[in-house]
Amino acid sequence: MKRLRIRHTTGFHYEGEVTASYNEARMLPASADGQLVLYSNLEISPTSTAHNYVDYWGSKVSSFELLSPHRDLTLTANSLVEVNRFTHSPHTLSWDDLAIASERAIEYVEQRGQTRRTDPPEEVVALAREIANDFLSPCEAAQRICVMIGEQVEYMTGVTEVHTTAAEAWEHRKGVCQDIAHLAIGALRAVGIPARYVSGYLHPKPNAEVGETVTGESHAWVEWYCGDWRGYDPTNQIDIGDRHVAVGRGRDYNDVPPLRGVYAGPFRSNLFVKVEITRET
Repeated sequence: MKRLRIRHTTGFHYEGEVTASYNEARMLPASADGQLVLYSNLEISPTSTAHNYVDYWGSKVSSFELLSPHRDLTLTANSLVEVNRFTHSPHTLSWDDLAIASERAIEYVEQRGQTRRTDPPEEVVALAREIANDFLSPCEAAQRICVMIGEQVEYMTGVTEVHTTAAEAWEHRKGVCQDIAHLAIGALRAVGIPARYVSGYLHPKPNAEVGETVTGESHAWVEWYCGDWRGYDPTNQIDIGDRHVAVGRGRDYNDVPPLRGVYAGPFRSNLFVKVEITRET
């Protein structure tokens, strides 16, 4: 078990005065299997009163508006989370059993259809089907498919951007965790395995000292259903463990952006992001 303190600062510098803005933030984790939130708080500058709720996908949302002129918007999310290394139970579902089980609840049905962001190119579909045909266990096939995507796509910043689709990232064979997660989800759904997008944080240093603060990062990984939801990080090709803190889940990135909104003012704005993670135990 590790106790992680996360400080996530993000927002916009506007190239001029904004007269009003309306925003949603998904930056605070919730307690779930493998993680217990001891404290969480969102600071908004300029000061605003937020309406907090849990959205359809189970993510904690802070909705707020700023109706006075401003040139900057800054959000700082502070969280203290206990994270346990999660042990995955063996799953014995066959492909036929999975097909039946995944139709029994809307939770699974909604994670079987492709979105514009996850729709994979035919080459990825063919590779995923080839792997699926080699495994009797959908869960083992799912992990191998995620490993394949991680091996084929090189992690590289600056090649893609937030609106890049899985098909576009595959053309480059390069991208960031968001692109790799979208590709893995598309490949899994292509062979009939329900899969969902997970946003959160990753502590980048496995052996960090207690009290050490490091520059962390927002991160994305996948979960698939094969009798239960099982998580995997295809970017780093590791199981989800005590360095991952989940914030939101959905069909793709569009369901879980850390900050989204509209404003009245200058055309251009500059996004800034900083994540700091401290291991406390």
